[in-house]
Amino acid sequence: MYLLYGTEEFLIKKEINKIQNKYKIEDVNISIYNLEESKINDIIDDASTISLFAENKMIICENAYIFTGTTNKKLPEQDTKLLEKYIEHENENTILIFTINKDKLDERKKIVKLLKEKKQIIEFNKLTNITSFIKEELNDYNMSLGNQKLLVDRVGNNLYELHQEIEKLKQYKDADKTITKDDIINVTVKNVDVDIFNLIDNIISKRKDLALESYNEMLKDGEEPIKIIIMLANQFRIMYQARNLYKKGYSEKDIATLLKVHPYRIKLALNKSSKFSDDVILKYLEMLADLDINIKTGKISKEMCLELFILKI
Repeated sequence: MYLLYGTEEFLIKKEINKIQNKYKIEDVNISIYNLEESKINDIIDDASTISLFAENKMIICENAYIFTGTTNKKLPEQDTKLLEKYIEHENENTILIFTINKDKLDERKKIVKLLKEKKQIIEFNKLTNITSFIKEELNDYNMSLGNQKLLVDRVGNNLYELHQEIEKLKQYKDADKTITKDDIINVTVKNVDVDIFNLIDNIISKRKDLALESYNEMLKDGEEPIKIIIMLANQFRIMYQARNLYKKGYSEKDIATLLKVHPYRIKLALNKSSKFSDDVILKYLEMLADLDINIKTGKISKEMCLELFILKI
């Protein structure tokens, strides 16, 4: 039995694949439950039953909020005592995995203490060393530290997106094991959100010189000023909506579904929004809306508009 938790969803999925390979479990022998919808007694009944098709089977229980301090009346009540009893008498032919995309557990809970005693809890929070992740993903391919930085600058530090772009680079190079700067520029897709968040970071910190530098870099990359204004306003709007939904008890996954936005963008938005008050975000949205109107009515050139916004913050 395992409990995998943390904010890095990609690493959790990677660990599940490792466990699956370790026990040689085929996909047909894997069941997936969502604890926000399923009852714990149904999961335990499944875990206690011997597989008809193979010696071992795997059960994955996502959104395992029972191990955290989450309190939400919309979530089903779960009888964790049933799970406590199961832990003491596990079915050795069932690999039971609980996952939760939260940065910490509620260590006061008996169920958490039981798993901790058995050393079956693995944390997957934000990587402190992105270089080690890239090196592991590259396997026997070579990439200089400078080019690794270039890759992160272009793609961002979302591990799933980095994994996807590195796979593209490896397929492109094939037998040639050295990945160059030109390969990265020609093959990888530049993530505009990275530039937007750099711009927002500098706006948050009131680093006007760096904010102007970020803006000018985006112009050099061929981004239209009006498009940058729209993306910036959209990101501030997501920050405002995401934070207020989070305060109401919605999970990052729920917010992503409600706003129809990629979960990684929600994670970033929540992180950035903590540095703003609601009033400041709304003020910036109003300023950006005024810029849009002024451009469309010819009161100001589109090249100068965002520079004025940055100078006013």
